[in-house]
Amino acid sequence: MAGPVEERGCFITDITVSPDNDIVIAIESEEGTVVMDDCVAVNDAFLAAFDQDKEDYSLTVTSAGLDQPFKIVKQYVKAVGTKVVVKTRDGRKITGKMESADENGFTVSYEVKEAVPGKKKKELVRHEVTFAYGDVNSVMPHIDFE
Repeated sequence: MAGPVEERGCFITDITVSPDNDIVIAIESEEGTVVMDDCVAVNDAFLAAFDQDKEDYSLTVTSAGLDQPFKIVKQYVKAVGTKVVVKTRDGRKITGKMESADENGFTVSYEVKEAVPGKKKKELVRHEVTFAYGDVNSVMPHIDFE
């Protein structure tokens, strides 16, 4: 039996609880984007399950957001075929296409101009890098304003 999050075609990416019982639940849509009705439905289901008169808390249900790093494997899998920004533990920043992702890690491809033996001009060279999740500081969707 699906819960209120799954019924909306969504999944939870993060739950935070502050020392003052301020609860924030971040959700993402399986396909497409989270709409306000998704947040309202999850909020209402949570409020119905946990009585605010007995448990003193505040609740916010929000979309995972394009400006937030991925937190769970399902976000990496959903991003396959899209552009992402990877910040590695060794200080590199790579913008490329998410080629694949699974429970072990993910692969990103990108192109960079490099000197090629036998050529006078630099040419675009495609690279493909596979990362373990522990090898990166963050991975986020690439927002292109062009």
